[in-house]
Amino acid sequence: MLLDTTLAHLRALVAFDTRNPPRAIGTGGIFDYLRAQLPGFDCRVTDHGAGAVSLYAVRGRPKILFNVHLDTVPATPTWTRDPHELLVTDHRAIGLGACDIKGAAAALLTAAAHTPGDAAFLFTTDEEANDARCIAAFLAQKRPFDGVIVAEPTRCEAVLAHRGISSVVMRFAGRAGHASGDNAGADSALHQAIRWGAKALDYVESQSHQRFGGLAGLRFNVGRIEGGIKANVIAPSAELRFGFRPLPSMDTDVLLDIFVRCAERTPAEVTETFRGPSLPAGDVSQAEARRLAARDFADELGLPIGHAVDFWTEAALFSVAGYTTFVCGPGDIAQAHSADEFVELSQLQQITESYLGIIKS
Repeated sequence: MLLDTTLAHLRALVAFDTRNPPRAIGTGGIFDYLRAQLPGFDCRVTDHGAGAVSLYAVRGRPKILFNVHLDTVPATPTWTRDPHELLVTDHRAIGLGACDIKGAAAALLTAAAHTPGDAAFLFTTDEEANDARCIAAFLAQKRPFDGVIVAEPTRCEAVLAHRGISSVVMRFAGRAGHASGDNAGADSALHQAIRWGAKALDYVESQSHQRFGGLAGLRFNVGRIEGGIKANVIAPSAELRFGFRPLPSMDTDVLLDIFVRCAERTPAEVTETFRGPSLPAGDVSQAEARRLAARDFADELGLPIGHAVDFWTEAALFSVAGYTTFVCGPGDIAQAHSADEFVELSQLQQITESYLGIIKS
């Protein structure tokens, strides 16, 4: 059975410790296993540094590239069992990375072994670090493909659109003093941060009417505010960390500038720590044209079309580079990064059959 083979691969893949951090993944281990399972493929392993390793495997002259990341988040303390030992129940396969996204990698290995069809796989290990060295190096080679499938968990549906992401650190400078004075309101860095937050939230609310491909509004979160000394001392400094997730077609530079200008005083420092573009990339007309092209691509492959999602994937990087791209893999994002992470066996079966059909065609 296809499922039995996929589960055997998944058991082996889960057993490899590819947690990221600590970004200690090398060119052996899981990559030795992958190469052994891909006879007939030209396999090229590249170490991009800092635990970022890629394997580009190609057979024949494929028109479609599958992309899968092999790194996982660290296991939380709330796991009830060894996260690197796969447990298979009547309906689930439980293990670290089973959903996000080693289940998809296992399915691709099974599919490749059951047909001699042309195929191309790009396995990477830097996705969970928000450090897309592997993808950047691959895109620099400008390899010709008609389309790219990124195998993140989508319940085996082709997802054509998702939000972008920007993570930001903003620092405010104040002037220390005794809190009994009437200058606390103006001089406190923490007060500046709080007033900034109120204006930023008002702006986000004003964008609730914006729409793209089934997504609505601008997602925004203040994740951390810290600063000050004690209740009777005016805060001389404050640091605020926030993130926003724009719709496809929204300009992240424009949004970042708007958020900065929500401050009554120019912030002491603004640093964007991570940015990921939306899927599909481009302005309103470009993004919609690319979404429709991805829909036609998925239709041609016989894949069900899913709803747009709020989480980010590296599919956006391929879209920026001009590839027609969608996301399609087994599992539900609700299980990703969770304790006792699992993927449903029915979805492993379904995606293995889908990948097999694509490689055969």
